[in-house]
Amino acid sequence: MIGRINEWLGSGDVAIDLGTANTLIWVRGKGVVVDEPSVVVVPQNGQGILAIGREAKAMYGRTPERLRAIRPLKDGVIADFDIANQMIKHFLGMAVKRSPFFKPTMLVAVPSGITQVEKKAVIDAAIQSGAKKVHLMEEPMAAALGAKLPVHEAKGNMIVDIGGGTTEIAVISMLATAYSTSMRVAGDEMDEAIQAYVRERFQVLIGLYESERVKLEIGSAVPLKEPEEITVRGRDLVRGVPATVTLNDEMVREALREPIEHIVKSIRQALDQTPPELASDILDQGIVLAGGGSMIRGLGPRLHQETDLRIFRAKDPLKAVVYGAGEVLESLREYQRVLIN
Repeated sequence: MIGRINEWLGSGDVAIDLGTANTLIWVRGKGVVVDEPSVVVVPQNGQGILAIGREAKAMYGRTPERLRAIRPLKDGVIADFDIANQMIKHFLGMAVKRSPFFKPTMLVAVPSGITQVEKKAVIDAAIQSGAKKVHLMEEPMAAALGAKLPVHEAKGNMIVDIGGGTTEIAVISMLATAYSTSMRVAGDEMDEAIQAYVRERFQVLIGLYESERVKLEIGSAVPLKEPEEITVRGRDLVRGVPATVTLNDEMVREALREPIEHIVKSIRQALDQTPPELASDILDQGIVLAGGGSMIRGLGPRLHQETDLRIFRAKDPLKAVVYGAGEVLESLREYQRVLIN
């Protein structure tokens, strides 16, 4: 009966992967119901919202001077509080029917390196968006749960979550983090590296979503079996006219070299600082990758070359964090120890 009343009221507790690139929402008892780009289009005067999510992403880089396309999260944390607040409200409205009589409990996955000020910004934004109570949990723990790692056991599990704004590396045992690091080198940094490469080599400026397309289509961490090419469009910085450039996989690999090396180095440092007993478990079990950045071709083989460990990728790397956060939401009492506030 209570469940039917809650359904009638439109209530539903939610878990959110509030990502730099995408926001995903899990509703208790329903699963993932929202998967939208974290993009908002507003007038230059800041009055009102014109588009949010997929519609706003389609406008990114194409708006006239009177409009701005904004990504209100940067490096995994809130960069524009007011816009983030309105974006969360919009996505919550998509996820659950709003009711003045009931406010949901909200669980938000955040980077492990988040500061107290950044935590407060997330909590304040969630409350202003309509949440009754806000819980936070670290993204690597959520990713590990979402990837179905045996984190309840007395056994070392290494998860590497390469998102849009941050790469989270953690060693987890018995629902506790033995080691973690959060670095602000991830998918966005890769996109910017491709953009910078094209600008410096060809004097052509391409948009960030165009560079993201290049990364997804022919980006790789090791040489491909067969050469691949892609044509991109942008603006010639010398002549000021539209231009096209053809990139091959070797060029894109060179563009991605620095951010990928940074991630590889951080994984090696994590292994070096892991307690011997847990390191022995990782030797047996390998490393699990999650997040959109883990889908770069050849990243697994590259990491295997660097670490001599087996490398696996989560079954659904883009949703691993929200799946894990959803699992915690469904059994909050059981998972109290993973909450960080």
